Amino acid sequence: MPYLKIKKNKDGQTREQDYSSESHYRIVSPTFQYKMSHQRVGKCIIINNKNFDEKTGMNVRNGTDRDAGELFKCFKSLGFEVFIYNDQTCEKMERLLREASEEDHSDSSCFACILLSHGEEGMIYGTDGAMPIKTMTSLFRGDRCKSLVGKPKLFFIQACRGSEFDDGIQTDSGPPNDTLETDANPRHKIPVEADFLFAYSTVPGYYSWRNPGRGSWFVQALCNVLNEFGKQLEIMQILTRVNYMVATSFESWSEDPRFSEKKQIPCVVSMLTKELYFN
Repeated sequence: MPYLKIKKNKDGQTREQDYSSESHYRIVSPTFQYKMSHQRVGKCIIINNKNFDEKTGMNVRNGTDRDAGELFKCFKSLGFEVFIYNDQTCEKMERLLREASEEDHSDSSCFACILLSHGEEGMIYGTDGAMPIKTMTSLFRGDRCKSLVGKPKLFFIQACRGSEFDDGIQTDSGPPNDTLETDANPRHKIPVEADFLFAYSTVPGYYSWRNPGRGSWFVQALCNVLNEFGKQLEIMQILTRVNYMVATSFESWSEDPRFSEKKQIPCVVSMLTKELYFN
């Protein structure tokens, strides 16, 4: 198939340009992988919210310190510079990430942020109330954080996205117990929303489970897979394995049948434009 580039002329009519012949473009190599050879892997910020103001009506998130500790070790071993911030208000969370977005990431290969808190769909809780997740993530858009343009910006979000429960369903098959660069136009624009990845602990509308002793299901699985395969597999392969592990290895138990035998599936939303390997 020829590679067609669609161009608009002054009258707004579109014309297709054939880029199939070698002379028109050269492959910038290694084409389909993010460059991870900068001086530093990058910064990883963990916001760990456990205790909440009474007025929010939110309970203590027992088990979250375990999550934060495991994630700290995990991301450190991947080469990140990791910082944990406990019990942050909405204002503090926003300020923290604004400051991070204003730093110079020129010698970093990527950026990661992990949010551990209560949540609702599209919202995350500070200790004093809820705020839109977008308020924080949009600080790293290409037009606002120039030194991370074209670099992966990863957000891992352990929080509820609603109050629905997944009852699960019986199954027989279970677990056995810089790509193209035209010579004519070497400068090209990329979308400001490109190169983000959001790894949510659960799907929209649903509850996210946490064990007071062992930590949340999602973080347990994420750390498990990262510890074993973090330096071999591509990020989407890693997160697909996390999906599988949460889906098959966990089920809630409660004396109250309304909360018992529930399941969970995480959710990956990727705007990444290349493959990401932490090696």
